Amino acid sequence: MSDSNTQNPTHQQATLDLSIALLERPSVTPDDDGCQDILSSRLTQAGFDCEFMYFGDKQKSGEHAEVKNLWARRGTADPVICFAGHTDVVPTGDINNWTYPPFTPTIADGYLWARGSADMKTGIAAFTIAAERFVANHPEHKGSIAFLITSDEEGPSINGTVKVIETLEARQEKITYCLVGEPSSTDTLGDIIKNGRRGSLGAVLTVTGKQGHVAYPHLASNPIHAAMSALAELTNATWDNGNDYFPATSLQISNINSGTGATNVIPETLEAIFNFRFSTETTEDELKAKTHAIFDKYFKDSKANYDIHWKLSGQPFLTPEGKLVSACQQAIKAVTDIDATLSTSGGTSDGRFIAPTGAQVVELGVRNATIHQVDEKVEIDDLGKLAQIYEGILEHLLLN
Repeated sequence: MSDSNTQNPTHQQATLDLSIALLERPSVTPDDDGCQDILSSRLTQAGFDCEFMYFGDKQKSGEHAEVKNLWARRGTADPVICFAGHTDVVPTGDINNWTYPPFTPTIADGYLWARGSADMKTGIAAFTIAAERFVANHPEHKGSIAFLITSDEEGPSINGTVKVIETLEARQEKITYCLVGEPSSTDTLGDIIKNGRRGSLGAVLTVTGKQGHVAYPHLASNPIHAAMSALAELTNATWDNGNDYFPATSLQISNINSGTGATNVIPETLEAIFNFRFSTETTEDELKAKTHAIFDKYFKDSKANYDIHWKLSGQPFLTPEGKLVSACQQAIKAVTDIDATLSTSGGTSDGRFIAPTGAQVVELGVRNATIHQVDEKVEIDDLGKLAQIYEGILEHLLLN
């Protein structure tokens, strides 16, 4: 590894070049658009066995569309350190609002501008360069290095990492350590390591009453009125107090729809969408039970009725301080001279599918200030440093 705060020009140029090659591909979810072919070609040359896994229906679009995934592995022994990431990106929105064309990677003002530059093609490029250099320097390394790359992370996430993990589990192929290259840094590269994530439980509430004239409310049943008190209690409830690693569980209502478009009609239905981001202090079943208890209380004597459709996107997970966290902290310190902070804040990632297998999982990548935004960009100077950090993590886990 290099000395602290020293940029390795070999890492830098190689990571920049590969980043540009990936960013030129308009791989809007779930389309990989050849990104994984680029990676597979390079990894094969580095001695990896590469396997493409396809899930979904190639004849369909949307959440049922076919998804391309790459599983690459070098070595057959434990421990297995896996770099995980996604080649798909979110849509650009109106391209006229971008300073530079979103799929024409542009170097300007010290940044690399492009859709996917932060989330997360530069991360993929960095750990590819890190693996290539590590293998070149240590061809007889112990253990195994693996890559799990999907093109279904920004979409419904049903034919991507979750299916690859199911396949690996079925053939008893286990990951020991997983480093997800999501953009975890906040103010400067390496300041934050995500060593866990809150769970995500979504709900669609449907309240059904009886349509009628606003002047004759006794002949109708207003679903809006029926839902108001229950929703108020729901939003004011305390679900838990969190713990040393997680903030308290939170609930947010993101959408409420009702009405017929007319001002003198009591509508028949109301639909509300809400989401729990929950800690390890509570469970999916406890959240559901408490929610239903609240609604049952208010709908017990109501003419309206309610139904809730639940969707669990991921359980909370935590990787406590140990070999993987220590390797990340030491590698960051050696390259940036920063003492990284552990955090479980933010949304979900594909780490939620990998952690239940027993793997230690962390997220570590570039700054996340512009992810999913117009004019997404990443600091060019961070690219080579990130590759050095990833290579240092491999050294700590597979050499020491």
